[in-house]
Amino acid sequence: MIRIKNLHKSYPIGKDSLHVLKGIDLHIKEGEFVSIMGSSGSGKSTLLNIVGLLDVHDEGDYYLNDQLIKDLNEKKAAILRNKFLGFVFQSFNLISYKSALENVALPLYYAGVGRKERQKIALEYLDKVGLKDWASHLPNELSGGQKQRVAIARALVTKPKVVLADEPTGALDSTTTDSVMDLLKDINDEGMTVFVITHEEEVAAQTKRIVRLKDGVIMSDTADASVAVKYQAG
Repeated sequence: MIRIKNLHKSYPIGKDSLHVLKGIDLHIKEGEFVSIMGSSGSGKSTLLNIVGLLDVHDEGDYYLNDQLIKDLNEKKAAILRNKFLGFVFQSFNLISYKSALENVALPLYYAGVGRKERQKIALEYLDKVGLKDWASHLPNELSGGQKQRVAIARALVTKPKVVLADEPTGALDSTTTDSVMDLLKDINDEGMTVFVITHEEEVAAQTKRIVRLKDGVIMSDTADASVAVKYQAG
């Protein structure tokens, strides 16, 4: 589903450049539940942005669903994002003046689905995350956990191949974190690939594979708590 080989990314800083990703090799198969861990500055958000077609890499190869991602203009990138990817963010990114239903339905609007049909589908997905009765509520009338569940419903509504979650529990308390992670587990159990960026050990422990980044290099890739595959830097 996601294949990355020798991926490099740098950002200019004045006359110099900051080398953020330094030859990343990563293969995520369809149906995996993977967490990418690392401290601030490790490169995990940059990796997510490249996987999510929100940024471009400098060197190396990136394949999404066996398609080489290279030289995409924004229109093509947007089409691929809408077709294959669903996003969940720490800050929820809900539109404040739209109801829960309208927020969930928004990706369907961009996909060209008619109003009646997209409202029907959006309500089904709100029901899926346990918020059908909150469909008409605005974001400021919802708790943090409810907002994140609306965001997850919005991510799922186009039936993406991969859900990309960037610190999805970062703004939540521990009880709400567990409920959100349970929802992501349910999504994964249905066969969807889930890719979580986190700095929280207790969140990563609930995924099936943990990839640890440090200074732009994969330090370990653990598919089982007892087995770690070490990568050499550089």
